Amino acid sequence: MVNLNHKLLVLAGPTAVGKGTVAKHIIEHNPQVVLSVSATTRAPRPGEVDGVSYYFLTDDEFDELIATNQMLEFAVVHGKHRYGTPKQPVEAALAEGKAVLLEIDIQGARQVKQRMPQATTVFLAPPSWDELVRRLEGRATENPEEMARRLETARVELAAQGEFDHVIVNDEVAKCAAAVVRLIMS
Repeated sequence: MVNLNHKLLVLAGPTAVGKGTVAKHIIEHNPQVVLSVSATTRAPRPGEVDGVSYYFLTDDEFDELIATNQMLEFAVVHGKHRYGTPKQPVEAALAEGKAVLLEIDIQGARQVKQRMPQATTVFLAPPSWDELVRRLEGRATENPEEMARRLETARVELAAQGEFDHVIVNDEVAKCAAAVVRLIMS
């Protein structure tokens, strides 16, 4: 097992809370931090690039990674698509002494903490429920059925805040990103 030295940080939270935006800000301003690229079985959204935004996999490809123990964590998210973190790139970056940021869902965060208890977990919270709904609607990437499913999941996920090492409210991206970086570097 790789010695983490507190350099693995898991960033999780409900849909539309801004995990991707905060993670992007961290990576752009902190070259010493590596963002783990997740795998998913969902189709790419406009502008997403395979291998950069996500590894877009078929169900069979995803199953093969699970069967060969190549996933650090994986879950069905919003009752529909599977997401997961390929283990090898994370372990390689940690072995090189890099700080690794995982931007994943609540289920995945629980699995990582179980498998790698040294990992620091951060729950990214919205300033309010209304703001979370506004952000999701503003993305305009989900149909009404998908939006309702995501909001239902978000209610359950918000109740899980107490399971995390830290809770940070994403009321301003730069301030939130700086708080996360302080945790990575501590």
